[in-house]
Amino acid sequence: MFQRKHQLWRIILMLIVVLGIGGALQKPADGKAILRPGVVQRLLSWGRNNSYQQGQQQLPPTKQQAMVVLTPAVRQQLGTNITWNGHGAFIINNNRSGLNANVASAPYAVNHVDSQGRAWQGDAWLNRTTRQYQNRTATGNGATGWKPAGFLQAYNLTGGYSHAYDRGHLLGYALVGGIRGFNASESNPRNIATQTAWANEARSSMSTGQNYYEGIVRKALDQGKQVRYRVTDIYSGSSVVPAGAHIQAQSKDGSVNFNVFVPNVQRNIDINYATGAVKQR
Repeated sequence: MFQRKHQLWRIILMLIVVLGIGGALQKPADGKAILRPGVVQRLLSWGRNNSYQQGQQQLPPTKQQAMVVLTPAVRQQLGTNITWNGHGAFIINNNRSGLNANVASAPYAVNHVDSQGRAWQGDAWLNRTTRQYQNRTATGNGATGWKPAGFLQAYNLTGGYSHAYDRGHLLGYALVGGIRGFNASESNPRNIATQTAWANEARSSMSTGQNYYEGIVRKALDQGKQVRYRVTDIYSGSSVVPAGAHIQAQSKDGSVNFNVFVPNVQRNIDINYATGAVKQR
């Protein structure tokens, strides 16, 4: 109980510093410092607002919003067996990948561009040695000023993520960063396309962005499994921003097998996929 109270006071004091609540403490005659009236209410209000903002950020797109990207051109590339998973993504072909995991070769990672030069597909054969645990800066793969096509960033958004876009990878740094010779940086035009913050970052089973599915593969590699992995960015016509990422994985032992489409959408924005222009919803 004492430890809990001690931790609570440490948190309150940290919040006072972070929030800049001047004169928050007062010292009465007995010498014991207490919070001034109104400070507790301000801290509680901040906590509620912060929790609300985080909750909003984590919300997946609605089915109606996600369906917008399923144009006839996109459906043609994904096939007819497309079902909504209820958490932001679509299940393809009953969640069974079409990949061959009976591979007898060293690990590899390759990128392909399409006929219009757009980042299109990342194909890989992965094991524990391909994993990268160091941060990008430590390995010389840190952020740069390079931007993929359609990267018309929008900031200070409300109702969810505060920014619109990330430099979205096909083959994620943590999965392939250990492969010698592969350009895992954020400025590889063959491996990076414009992707919404939600589609790139969401990693909860209740909000299934690309990071969620990458997490399944990361865990499998950490357990010593070998995994065939492919990410294909699907475009509608000549659009510069992809409609979404088609992600497939198949482990050699059969324990990992999924086939999904993560739509390139975000709950609080509308996107012009032809140009990348963003409008707050």
